[in-house]
Amino acid sequence: TSGYFGGRVDDVIMRLLDALMAFPTLLLYMVIIAAVGASALNVIIAIAFGGTPGIARVVRSLVLDVRNREFVQAARLRGESPFYIMFREILPNCMGPVVVDACLRIGYAAFAIGTLGFLGLGMPPPDPDWGRMVAEGRQHITSGPWMVIFPSLAISSLVVGLNLFADGISESSHRI
Repeated sequence: TSGYFGGRVDDVIMRLLDALMAFPTLLLYMVIIAAVGASALNVIIAIAFGGTPGIARVVRSLVLDVRNREFVQAARLRGESPFYIMFREILPNCMGPVVVDACLRIGYAAFAIGTLGFLGLGMPPPDPDWGRMVAEGRQHITSGPWMVIFPSLAISSLVVGLNLFADGISESSHRI
């Protein structure tokens, strides 16, 4: 909406998102979870809320590029509604970079969930949480270092795997 309409709508939406981006991300997650309580759903909501400005900026920049192309102008000349143009003409042409960005953000979210679990704000027991496993294993680091190493390797391999997956998607979309 911001990228398509521009003007005051764009200014208001982007200033609100800029204000949200001014807060440190981890602190924002911690405030949200402390306010609503630690649960799997609340952790997901906090991470989604904290990631919204970044996603919005990516989509806005793609829409700014696509909105003036000939096929969008043709849809306007046909008399299509702005809703139709945004969701049937512009959005499908922005999906490649958005999917790659989503894969990268899932990796960042996994790392954030691990960090929140380490700080005690992640999934409450009995739900498994790699961050909590690292925090609990820290007490036994000298007698059983695997209690810290394996959950840490799980988090890092998931993040690296998702980044490689996003890179593969990006490469395959460039070949087409």
